[in-house]
Amino acid sequence: MIDFQEELEKFQPSREVGDMEDVMVSEEATDITEIILEMTEKK
Repeated sequence: MIDFQEELEKFQPSREVGDMEDVMVSEEATDITEIILEMTEKK
């Protein structure tokens, strides 16, 4: 049987996830709403 407490203690998050989170928070990311608004303004 899996000991969930033991597994949680061993858990280490992926570095890529942490790095990506930092990039997403630090930069102004264009979301789908902004893309759609930009497309409709050009028409």
